[in-house]
Amino acid sequence: MDYEYAPLRLPSNVDRLTAAAQLAIQAEFSGWELARVQLFRDGTRQVVLRRRIQNSPQPGLSY
Repeated sequence: MDYEYAPLRLPSNVDRLTAAAQLAIQAEFSGWELARVQLFRDGTRQVVLRRRIQNSPQPGLSY
């Protein structure tokens, strides 16, 4: 299966609960799933979302 990836960087002022809520909304409405999360010493998070590539168009990410 082929996937498309969307890297995101969440700033340190976004708490874990808010980040989880934002990612859950993207997962529910746009078909994204969590592929990887890295937490850095400065508090920022590098998040990589993925979804299967389909022929029918799907909505993109809303930042």
